[in-house]
Amino acid sequence: MKVLIIEDETAAALNLRSLLGHEFPEVEIMAMTESIVETAEWFATGGSPDLVFMDIHLADGNAFKIFERTEISCPIVFTTAYDQYALQAFRVNSIDYLLKPIKADDLRRAITKFERLSGAERTDYTEKVNRMAQSQAEQNGTQQNFLIHVRDKIVPLSKDDIAFFYTSQERVSVYTMSGENYPMMGSLETIMNRLPESEFFRANRQYIISRKAINDISVWFGSRLSVNLSVAIPEKIIISKARVPEFKVWLAGNKE
Repeated sequence: MKVLIIEDETAAALNLRSLLGHEFPEVEIMAMTESIVETAEWFATGGSPDLVFMDIHLADGNAFKIFERTEISCPIVFTTAYDQYALQAFRVNSIDYLLKPIKADDLRRAITKFERLSGAERTDYTEKVNRMAQSQAEQNGTQQNFLIHVRDKIVPLSKDDIAFFYTSQERVSVYTMSGENYPMMGSLETIMNRLPESEFFRANRQYIISRKAINDISVWFGSRLSVNLSVAIPEKIIISKARVPEFKVWLAGNKE
């Protein structure tokens, strides 16, 4: 059996690889990818696994966006750290889902279930996941204005006034071009799905940044980049080495 692991957390990816090697030594791990872009490129070069382990939340967005860029013609086992995040949908449409940190018993359950499926059943699961991904893409229309609830007031905020979104200690805030900041409901992943990708970029797990707010970029240690905005920020915005090419394409492609 040939397997692809899609996971942006190094520790989680290594843990899954170790578990697979220990419990199913006959499994061949073809590759481990960590982003939407890298995964799409891997499939474009001819990657053809029998089974995919897919983290739902990747550093550059919702994993369902992979299906917008490439065709995946094998069953999926979703992995997630969120016990209540649409698990019913994953249960119905995928071979299985695994809660992180992944345990050996859960992994054995998923692999055993996969091995028992007939060819027709595997095709059926694949089609279900693709339909679910298409449905989510259709629902993720971009939003021009946000209504921010602040105590007993509602503050209307245009996307053009937004400099960045920032999360810390499971709290998300939106910062404006004029320096105000407000608490936001939802995760960065949910918010990113409502924003135009041509104007906003998921820089890392803590930041979504607006192109309009970028002042300049500095070369950082380890071939990373440090993004400097025209407004004050709580902490440095670092683009990882793996995401630098995607960031450069996004930034260059949207300069006017």
